[in-house]
Amino acid sequence: MGSVVDAILNVNALLAYTLVGLLVFAEDALFVGFVIPGETAAVLGGVVAEKGHVQLWLMIVIVVLAAVIGDSVGYEVGKHFGTRLLKAKFLRRRRQKLDKALAFLQRRGGSAVFLGRFTAFFRAVMPALAGTSGMPYRRFLAYNAAGGITWGTGFVLLGFLAGNSYELVAKSVGRDLAVGVIALVVIAVIVWRVRKHLAERRAETEG
Repeated sequence: MGSVVDAILNVNALLAYTLVGLLVFAEDALFVGFVIPGETAAVLGGVVAEKGHVQLWLMIVIVVLAAVIGDSVGYEVGKHFGTRLLKAKFLRRRRQKLDKALAFLQRRGGSAVFLGRFTAFFRAVMPALAGTSGMPYRRFLAYNAAGGITWGTGFVLLGFLAGNSYELVAKSVGRDLAVGVIALVVIAVIVWRVRKHLAERRAETEG
């Protein structure tokens, strides 16, 4: 188990920058966030930086740029294909959430773009909704950049601190036990997300 974790963390620097950047970019530009939340990639980037394989400051810059550019692409997609996009099959089951996101955008305007960055579903659809609603791009970009900088910096640093904690635990109680603890935490998070998803599906069905 320890060798698997080490293999994941000891990746080539260029590959690490590329994968993390692409995942963060694709989350908002291509709606990959429905499958792989961007914060997972950002945190992983921070962990890899803690291992010394990449530069922390450069990883932060890449994540922030990927987030801001990805949102901008999502905005353009919404601006040009918004009506057809909202009728897409993969969004039909999420209609209730989509309506809430749109109502939130209409109520809060630019601040919804900033705050939406910190919620997985909103982060994936808010840029497209902003483009569809006709929000001026300059206004969108200002709030988008503020959210991207705050979110990107925060989650990469979180990963960096988590990686440091992993090493401390490994030195204190042994690498195998440390890996076991990390695995339990990951499993707990997955179970929580699955249960939350099922509860939301149940609520949508009842609604």
